Amino acid sequence: MRLKTLDTEKMSEKYRRASIDVGRREILISYFPGSQQEKDFTEPANCSGLGRIRHFTRRINTAWPSNPLPIDPACRALGLSVEQRFRAQVFQNAVCNWRCWYCFVDFDLLRASARHSKWTTSRQLVDLYLAEPKRPPMIDLTGGQPDLTPEWVVWMMREISHRGMEREVYLWSDDNLSNDYFWRFLSDADRAVIAQYPTYGRVCCFKGFNSESFHFNTQADPASFNRQFELMRRLIDLGIDLYAYVTLTTPSTKQVDSDMETFVDRLQELDANLPLRTVPLEIKLFSPVKHRMNDLKHQSLQNQYRVVQAWTRELERRFSTEARGLSIVDVRLRDRTSG
Repeated sequence: MRLKTLDTEKMSEKYRRASIDVGRREILISYFPGSQQEKDFTEPANCSGLGRIRHFTRRINTAWPSNPLPIDPACRALGLSVEQRFRAQVFQNAVCNWRCWYCFVDFDLLRASARHSKWTTSRQLVDLYLAEPKRPPMIDLTGGQPDLTPEWVVWMMREISHRGMEREVYLWSDDNLSNDYFWRFLSDADRAVIAQYPTYGRVCCFKGFNSESFHFNTQADPASFNRQFELMRRLIDLGIDLYAYVTLTTPSTKQVDSDMETFVDRLQELDANLPLRTVPLEIKLFSPVKHRMNDLKHQSLQNQYRVVQAWTRELERRFSTEARGLSIVDVRLRDRTSG
């Protein structure tokens, strides 16, 4: 398998420059009208075209593990009863340094396109959110790769707190574990704001379970697979309410059992309980993905079901029925819980 390899550092620098104005505290946010992604919306784009409503659902496929993220963390933080579905207000930054073939976002919405993005501030985003007649209790900061502009999370936290709403609105953000900008561009005080914010959760996505699947999924250098673990360790050390996704699409299932054993070993090297805070993501076809498909990608969609079986066996082998039955928010990382 020969794939073009992206230069992660070069792409990160390029798209950070294109998507943040620190002096003005502005972020380049995706504008949805006219995009391929808009075809998949269950509700029309909102917030003047800069937002969308996402319905998070706990279980979609009985052949796949249920996904409690971010439903359970949001409900716990806000003191709500746990539901099967949860509405979230989504804002996407308009850049990403990787090109995951299965991404449900148009690549045009990941390259700082003037046609598909607008500059805005966190104050303006919160104003738009508050003006919505049926606003959800959660704001999801996604992308793209939000951690190309890690200031965005801090700015949103400070703006929400300024309105006195930090106990009323749950904030959730994604991270593809591709760069160290969280440490390079944030101060210790900024990171403390994030770590101490009472209604915030962060999910980091491992883009594969070995270097081959990682490269196939992201087009990034296979060596960047190892860096994901290094960055995850640093985030765990900060005490953030942290969770993980893993995508299991792969061109090959050779040695899948031994590779999955190694992958879960590596998660447990970061924290013994991290696998219990890690959720496999079932990859499905959305409108922007259909024109990217080829035979190998179609095969990888089938392969993910073989891989998730190996994942499930590893967790059954390592954790008791009681531990696997815990709510994800009750699983401890180090000496911290999310409650």
